[in-house]
Amino acid sequence: MPYRSRFALLPAVLFLAASITSAQTNFKLKYNNSSVYAGIEVGSKGVKMSVIEIGKNAQTRGAFNILKDSSVNTDFISFSPSTFHNTLQGLCGLYFTLTKQYKIQPQLIFTLVSSGVKIQAEKENKTSWVNNLIDSFRLNIKEQDRQVSMIDVLEEARLSHLGIVPETRRYNTFLIDIGSGNTKGGYFPNGNTKDFRLFQLTWGTKSTANAAEKRCGDDNGLTNFNKQLYRVLSEAENAEIIYAVNESGSYPKSDNVAFSGGIAWSVATLMFPELIDNSVVAVTFDQILKFQEKLYNNFSSVSESYLTKNLIDKSLDKEAISKEIKRVHQVFDQKSLMAGTGLLVKIMRQFQSVYEGKQFYLVKNGQVGWISAYVDQNTSK
Repeated sequence: MPYRSRFALLPAVLFLAASITSAQTNFKLKYNNSSVYAGIEVGSKGVKMSVIEIGKNAQTRGAFNILKDSSVNTDFISFSPSTFHNTLQGLCGLYFTLTKQYKIQPQLIFTLVSSGVKIQAEKENKTSWVNNLIDSFRLNIKEQDRQVSMIDVLEEARLSHLGIVPETRRYNTFLIDIGSGNTKGGYFPNGNTKDFRLFQLTWGTKSTANAAEKRCGDDNGLTNFNKQLYRVLSEAENAEIIYAVNESGSYPKSDNVAFSGGIAWSVATLMFPELIDNSVVAVTFDQILKFQEKLYNNFSSVSESYLTKNLIDKSLDKEAISKEIKRVHQVFDQKSLMAGTGLLVKIMRQFQSVYEGKQFYLVKNGQVGWISAYVDQNTSK
């Protein structure tokens, strides 16, 4: 099938459900008779690593558990010698963390380059930079035969949907993944997983912020950035977003619109810190709109100190919540949060203005979608 031929990341024999790695001894597992896998993805903003436990029937009940999630911000799509070096260093560092510290077998580690990087590299004629990164990575880890696929947008969107959306909601959910360099997603229009209707935008959180910053000139103040961001998003909305949403044809078939990606995790965490254990959070358009205004007008109200201080429920794990909020602010600064949330608002508005009955969701653990789907499809054979 397409995933096997295109990814070719592991021999099929390694995907037996009974395959239990030594890494399981290093983590507290949630499911019985589960397996541990890891994935490393080179994205537009940086390198992301996920270690996940996948139980049986993962696609029916969403039975996967994030054991470790880490990232290194390297801004690879700037395509400069320094960002190349930082990305290679981050990629190798995370790989050695998996093999040496967590004792995960190399055969159970997936490695790929995201569609956002692929698209940006092709747009700027920088594909050679990606190829050089892959070759350098193989050389550094001494695995010349390691597969590091440059995934295209259709593959990534389809795998993400299969990995993120439970089977019970598979055919009435439109998934939109807002990445750093692009936005992709789609839905299954015909009640099967073979036919996938792709949705994509050339805008992502980082690319939107970069475009606004380029327009700022010598004035790097927040007021000017907000003004330029408004212009960038308005142009993106009129030139691309409205058309892409209308062209998707999802309106009559999708009751649910789910957003994943780093900005979805960040917004959900800062808006509802008390829901730290919820991997999916339901939201309304008005709530996101008010949050967008808060990011510009009252940024201190989404700080770690303010949010933890205002937690009312004494049974909540304030230490864990504090740590997660700090992680958000380590990954996204104020301008990036404004850019990503602004893009989220522009997309949501197209559904809100026409179909009041749509239910919106923010998915926090979308980064494990592709690996959980790929593993699940192969272990179920």
